[in-house]
Amino acid sequence: MNNYETVFILTPVLSDQMKEAVEKFKNLLTDQGAEIVNEEDWGLRKLAYPIDKKTTGFYTFLEFNAEPAVIDKLEINFRRDERVIRFLTVKQDKFALEYAEKRRNNKGGKKQEARGAKAEVESKEKEN
Repeated sequence: MNNYETVFILTPVLSDQMKEAVEKFKNLLTDQGAEIVNEEDWGLRKLAYPIDKKTTGFYTFLEFNAEPAVIDKLEINFRRDERVIRFLTVKQDKFALEYAEKRRNNKGGKKQEARGAKAEVESKEKEN
């Protein structure tokens, strides 16, 4: 099995169907024997350039382990689904895999540090 990551952009017009589309692709991967390692919803973002007269899109990131044949089926389904504006699937090498593990482990790190600093400032204010 190889490690892959894919990012796909869904059309912003169908915001209520976005979760349904993400679940469809996740189910497709798991049905084909892939193991989903990480999923991130990056939300609605502005596109670098208009695509089909759309300037925004819902970004979703999936990291998974799968056989190479699964990628062909996944990308065929991306092309067939009209909700998908763009997609990119990349095979991770050992360095990308190492970086992804660090990123996953430190996902809430910045937020937790900010909360800790805020609590420290509030406690000092109460003392004064």
